[in-house]
Amino acid sequence: MELPKLNFQETFDFKFKKDKDKFFIYDLVRKTYLLLTPEEWVRQHWIHYYLTVKSYSTSALITEKKIVLNGLTKRVDLLITVKTEPVILIECKAPQIKLTEKTFEQTARYNSIIGAKEIILTNGLHHINAYYENGQYQFYRPE
Repeated sequence: MELPKLNFQETFDFKFKKDKDKFFIYDLVRKTYLLLTPEEWVRQHWIHYYLTVKSYSTSALITEKKIVLNGLTKRVDLLITVKTEPVILIECKAPQIKLTEKTFEQTARYNSIIGAKEIILTNGLHHINAYYENGQYQFYRPE
């Protein structure tokens, strides 16, 4: 399987397995192998980043959290918490998906339910970072 090199300075030690013609990647948070989709490839980079580079514990990371938005059940890709409080909401898209104002608005709507101080919209190649302050999002570039 050909996987794109994503925009992370670090390289991570992923575990893969193949079953028939499908590839799976090991999720350190859920402690199980998941089907390796382009979006999952992006999410696993962020999981490894927060566990190895930022030294968060696996209990601080929540994946596929269900929320109800306008009567519809949705799932957030990755939520970083500190003492169970939501801090960073990460919405992952496949590398070939363009990050647009529309995809950012989707992430912001999810965050209206979650209430994280920061959101990251990413396709693994590009990342949009924003803090929520004084009722609006302030975009920034991380150092």
